Amino acid sequence: QVQLVESGGGLVQPGGSLRLSCAVTGSFFSINVMGWYRQAPGKERELVAGTSSGGPTNYADSVKGRFTISRDNARNTVYLQMNGLKPEDTAVYYCYADARVSFIDVTRRSWGQGTQVTVAS
Repeated sequence: QVQLVESGGGLVQPGGSLRLSCAVTGSFFSINVMGWYRQAPGKERELVAGTSSGGPTNYADSVKGRFTISRDNARNTVYLQMNGLKPEDTAVYYCYADARVSFIDVTRRSWGQGTQVTVAS
């Protein structure tokens, strides 16, 4: 029904930039919150940034001022612009979307497949 396709990960040097994209496809009625989590080896998955359909955004303290989340509602796509990357940003990044597949359906969270971001010199 709802599928999320991520792209944009890779290897970058400290101080560099990457832009992640996540497109929501399939059949759905509406999308509310979209955003990104990440999971580093041996650590729990943590919220990086989220944005609601009305525009408010939130960020983890560790990425404030460096990462920017945005969304294109016409394309059902969410982006994460990551600047000033640090080795501690290395992780698998997962996008998510809280969507309803019909007017009477409840909101359900769907996840992307994950994309690896590695920050190393």
